[in-house]
Amino acid sequence: MEKTIKDIQARLGNYTSAAVAFSGGVDSSFLLAAARGAGLEKLIAVMVVSPFVPDRETESARKVAGTLGVDLIVVEEDVLGNPDVVNNSSQRCFYCKKQIFARIKEVARKQGVEFLLHAINLDDMDDFRPGLRAAEEMGFFAPLAEAGFTKADIRRLSKEMGLETWDRPSQSCLATRIPYDTPIEREILIKIDKAESLIQDLGFEQVRVRFHGNLARIEVAPDRVHRLFEAPVRKKVSTAFKEIGFAYTSIDIDGYKTGKMNDEIL
Repeated sequence: MEKTIKDIQARLGNYTSAAVAFSGGVDSSFLLAAARGAGLEKLIAVMVVSPFVPDRETESARKVAGTLGVDLIVVEEDVLGNPDVVNNSSQRCFYCKKQIFARIKEVARKQGVEFLLHAINLDDMDDFRPGLRAAEEMGFFAPLAEAGFTKADIRRLSKEMGLETWDRPSQSCLATRIPYDTPIEREILIKIDKAESLIQDLGFEQVRVRFHGNLARIEVAPDRVHRLFEAPVRKKVSTAFKEIGFAYTSIDIDGYKTGKMNDEIL
């Protein structure tokens, strides 16, 4: 049966006060908007920023929360100070999310908020996501997944609700661009962020720049791959990426696919 906003708001109505782990993306924006409409006694959004989060996403999240009229608390977390994160094993996401969720839990406690929510959806359950175990261990609820909401449901309802995030490209932290077992360094993250910003400025909305040492592998939406091969675009990207610090630049002809860096371990 087609999901409705009432389906999720009925579930959210069971919470008295809640803190939403917020990124400003499609899912967390929808969850925050639905929770606001459910009439909770107290509702806050908490965003944890780190070197894994581009500045542009923080500013976007502030704008979305402001539009929804929900208080957004932004806190910083030094995930690069955690050796289990920096070592970048296949469990990196677990260690990182546990640290981030612990910080959100701390903020919620200080604000007198009882329930902790994150915006994982049903489709996410099919991917390799160690962070889900961290959320469970830290006491976070996943009302969207529990209610059977898929990404398509969330986008459709977000559009009906007039949320500007309804068609926003999927987001993920910058660490997901680095192959497992390659140690994460701040300088690498900066290079990736600069490279992705450049591709976005050329008109590509869905972008990943995967890091392979001195080689960058660009992923864009499959129906946009051909544009990267146009001479003016190719030349501009090649020149800019060399300036950023990549000796070689490649284009993934299959295009973007969520969780692609997990293929090597699955």
